[in-house]
Amino acid sequence: QVQLQESGPGLVKPSQTLSLTCTVAGDSITTYNYYWSWIRRPPGKGLEWIGYIGYDGSTYYSPNSPSLKSRTSISRDTSKNQLTLQLTAVTPEDTAVYYCAQGLYNDGNSFGSWGQGTQVTVSS
Repeated sequence: QVQLQESGPGLVKPSQTLSLTCTVAGDSITTYNYYWSWIRRPPGKGLEWIGYIGYDGSTYYSPNSPSLKSRTSISRDTSKNQLTLQLTAVTPEDTAVYYCAQGLYNDGNSFGSWGQGTQVTVSS
């Protein structure tokens, strides 16, 4: 069974860079055909898929929000079995619960295991 655990700062100031880490246990992030995703849920809103880093290191970011896409970077450390989300120039609109999830396909819609999520608040 795959387990994912998000970690990072709970509070970030506007204009700073948010950096979150997801540690994966129970499977390798290089296992064929998995797409390790970041997803967020702003308060009072639905889930928003941010993007993924694939088993082969490829990345894809959601085109639904160009402003989010231009500020997002997803990377990985295979030696630690971790993936990282970096979001630059954050604003209060980036306040959300952030999740990492095991993507079963490269479509941003099909997920297996999820982390429990981590609350990030952007505020001065």
